Amino acid sequence: MPSDVLQKARDFEVQYGSHIPDNERPAFHATPTIGWMNDPNGFSFYKGECHLFYQYHPYSNEWGSMHWGHLKTRDFLRWERLPAALAPDQDYDSAGCFSGGAVELDDGRQLLMYTGVQRERNADGFIQDVQTQCVAIGDGVNYEKWGGNPILDGKDLPEGGSTIDFRDPKVWRDRDGTFYAVIGNRTADGSGAILLYRGIENYRGEFVRTLDACHNQYGKMWECPDFFPLDGRQVLITSPQDMCPMGLEFHAGNGTLCLIGDYDTEKGFTRQAAQAIDYGLDFYAPQTLETPDGRRIMIAWMQNWDTVNSKPYNCRWFGQMTLPRELSLKNGRLIQNPVRELEAYRRERVIHQNIPVCGEINLPGVQGRVLDMTVTVRPIGPERYRWFRICVAKDGEHETIIRYRPDQGLLKLDRIRSGLPHDIVHTRSFLVRSRDGEIKLRIILDRCSLEVFVNDGEQAASAVIYTQQEADAITFEASGSALIDVEKYDLAFDGQEV
Repeated sequence: MPSDVLQKARDFEVQYGSHIPDNERPAFHATPTIGWMNDPNGFSFYKGECHLFYQYHPYSNEWGSMHWGHLKTRDFLRWERLPAALAPDQDYDSAGCFSGGAVELDDGRQLLMYTGVQRERNADGFIQDVQTQCVAIGDGVNYEKWGGNPILDGKDLPEGGSTIDFRDPKVWRDRDGTFYAVIGNRTADGSGAILLYRGIENYRGEFVRTLDACHNQYGKMWECPDFFPLDGRQVLITSPQDMCPMGLEFHAGNGTLCLIGDYDTEKGFTRQAAQAIDYGLDFYAPQTLETPDGRRIMIAWMQNWDTVNSKPYNCRWFGQMTLPRELSLKNGRLIQNPVRELEAYRRERVIHQNIPVCGEINLPGVQGRVLDMTVTVRPIGPERYRWFRICVAKDGEHETIIRYRPDQGLLKLDRIRSGLPHDIVHTRSFLVRSRDGEIKLRIILDRCSLEVFVNDGEQAASAVIYTQQEADAITFEASGSALIDVEKYDLAFDGQEV
């Protein structure tokens, strides 16, 4: 039976969340039933369906007492809403059920592993959070917290580990049947580390090793880790807090970090390369799964902790996930592309080839706010254009701009005029691979978001936009002369208006 706290949340969802019209939400991106959404949790397959849980405060569009919301899908694009899965209703999680993972057990049940938070007063009299790791077992809808929780606490930390910053377990089943989890922690030097545990299937955890540590190089606390094999290598991803900028690769604040290397059961993880995961304005806490057909799929919270107070007025929900992305490695870098299932929802193909651009133009049939568009830009002859830009979600007052400067290899995302009501960070620039002035951009628009995939997924950049839906014009502009190819599709479910 659900606790009173959980039942209250479920009743609230039914009473208020079920009445939000579909056209007030993105068409394809996951959103909360009502209220607040942040980190994806428990992104996993269970009984042949993909389940996505998320950090959730149903009672307002602000962060609050953390529950777990719940969605599922068969194709990563049509999301079915399920009742809230977890609520803070025990002493060990009274201050919140924080992020975690999910895995299917041998007996057919589903295990959720999450961070339970309780507050206590420290020796100086200040209130602080104490974080432990807990589990709940269920059938895909209802979950019962284990009576022996927490399964991991301060005694299970390596020397110097912090019980205040010990969170976000990602659990998986290895090929040999052993259940592992990676968990973020803050170490004695004040910066982050990722810890590896095994034996989770027995509702306990044995510390194996520290996989990697920050040593104050990439931010401070390392949150929301994930650890997985990919194309013969091993990948460790995490979301560092308090990043310092490093050129145009890493920006200040809460960022994302992808570490690529190798893993040996005796030697551990050997880091060989580091890169950002997303180069846009809104991307945090990514989590991955392996599909039954062997693909590695990633999803993330498409928001930024520094911009969460800039939201539409009177919104009944806040926060959305990115489009799920297929991952691969190429030339030592992480490659990301929208899940291939998106192609099944393409409608009304429009194509233009070898179009010269000198000044600003628009093209017949190229407009909209729910679309999948690929634009290839190249010089005319030996002389490069100075800059090229694409403006989307455009009307007389608003536009969102993607601008490329081939001489600098610089791509810039600009949402200054994209309907956000506060003076926050609205631009981001990053370096892209030079291809003699040619660049390929795949642009996904879904009502209130923009995702750009550069050169077949070599880089990705995400941003939310709040421009009115009537702003649907798209223009192309060059300083100098360029040639473009454009292939554009509307995106829609059967019977759905675009």
